[in-house]
Amino acid sequence: MLITRRLEFDAGHRIPDHKSQCRHLHGHRYALEITLGGAIIQQTGDPANGMVMDFSEVKALAMRHLVDLWDHAFLAWADDQVVVDFLHSLPDHKTVLLDCVPTAENLAQQAFTILDAVYRDSYGNQLRLERVRLYETPNCWAEAVRG
Repeated sequence: MLITRRLEFDAGHRIPDHKSQCRHLHGHRYALEITLGGAIIQQTGDPANGMVMDFSEVKALAMRHLVDLWDHAFLAWADDQVVVDFLHSLPDHKTVLLDCVPTAENLAQQAFTILDAVYRDSYGNQLRLERVRLYETPNCWAEAVRG
């Protein structure tokens, strides 16, 4: 069985080598869809009886391990030295340094890597992360899927 929880957050980034507008500092209202697979729990008296995982727990784990860290932050490529220096000059600025250019594709892959360990069999029902879909805009997204 597959279940999906959608969360949203705001973050800034730039794609330094982009030939168009995305080379400039800008932000997005990202939407993150987390799809988990697992057996439906069939345990009388268990609060998760009839579920793969309680949607509120899917959200709580994603918030703690990813969304709260990225929300209202600037997601910067650590090798983008001009931007990194600028962001460090801003007192108490929320900056997340990444080892990759913060494209939708790379962010989706980073999110998958972070969340994969978080959800892995945390319910004892062969639970595992199957897909992360990251919307950069309502019409553009990238997916990282279990291979």
